[in-house]
Amino acid sequence: MLAKLTFVVAAGVLSAACVSAAYAAQPTTDLVGALEAQAHAQWREDISHIATPAEGCFHATYPSVVWERAACTAAIPRVTPTPRWRSFGPAQNAGNGNDYTLHSSTLITKAVGSFPSVTGVTSESGVGVAAYGGGGILGPNEYSLQINSSFDDTTSACKGHSGCTVWQQYVYAPDYEVDGQAAVFMQYWLIGYGGSSCPSGFGSDGAGDCYKNSAAATAPDVPATQLANVKLTGTVSSGGNDTVVFTNGTQAYSSSGKDSVLYLATVWKVGEWNVVGNAGGSMAKFNTGSSITAKLAVTNGSTSAPSCVANSGSTGESNNLNLGSCSTGGGSTPYIQFTESN
Repeated sequence: MLAKLTFVVAAGVLSAACVSAAYAAQPTTDLVGALEAQAHAQWREDISHIATPAEGCFHATYPSVVWERAACTAAIPRVTPTPRWRSFGPAQNAGNGNDYTLHSSTLITKAVGSFPSVTGVTSESGVGVAAYGGGGILGPNEYSLQINSSFDDTTSACKGHSGCTVWQQYVYAPDYEVDGQAAVFMQYWLIGYGGSSCPSGFGSDGAGDCYKNSAAATAPDVPATQLANVKLTGTVSSGGNDTVVFTNGTQAYSSSGKDSVLYLATVWKVGEWNVVGNAGGSMAKFNTGSSITAKLAVTNGSTSAPSCVANSGSTGESNNLNLGSCSTGGGSTPYIQFTESN
């Protein structure tokens, strides 16, 4: 019996040695790469939940979760903004109203847009849309990422102007002010403000609407082929600052401005998220065979699944992808998720 036990133990030691040798012979690059990617993803999630310390622009680099102040730029619109309510003719594919939106029964304090799956994307180009005058920032890898509120709500920012409503956009836009540099900013609208002039700091679109941009954080241009790596977050804080955060890889960029510009925190219950043209009613044209899954998750004090409502987008920009089905989910961050492809 003792001799047999010794043989078994010896065989076990030999087996373990063989296994160890086999593992030692295998490269660990794949394992390290997977763990590192997971750590980066968790960091991007964590930094998007950390408030910036003040109004202005900030930057953070993995693994730090401390926002460092960065220089802001003036994000003066390069082209005339074109919201959906200035639509001409039928909607373009996804965007320009033909989009899914998340509807919450409670106030939203945070919305996070991401692309869990991106397949077949080898190229993208911003193209002009004739109905909008062919405007926008056009050419290869010209697109924008947008989280948008609805434009149906009124707040005290309207200063009692009858029929006035507010609309707020959280934006990442390559080449917005400077070629080779992207801008991360918020755009504010007072729709139907009317009157002979807009509030101080706002420009007029000549049709009774007023708009302005927040200060912009500068970020790198990211090719559309890398959309799966990026995330855009928009937050509101009643009595505090609203913030837009763009993350990519090991970098995060943010811009914060006072919620009192529009008081969105008092009414935000609808969110739109997509990749569309870069300003001016333009279209993001993806190569044939592209498929993208878009996800918008919110923090709204509820664990119930939100509603996913079709044909209810607010942006005037679009893409050439056809919308698929939309699903919803509850939990700590209720969400909508939909596919779009061509």
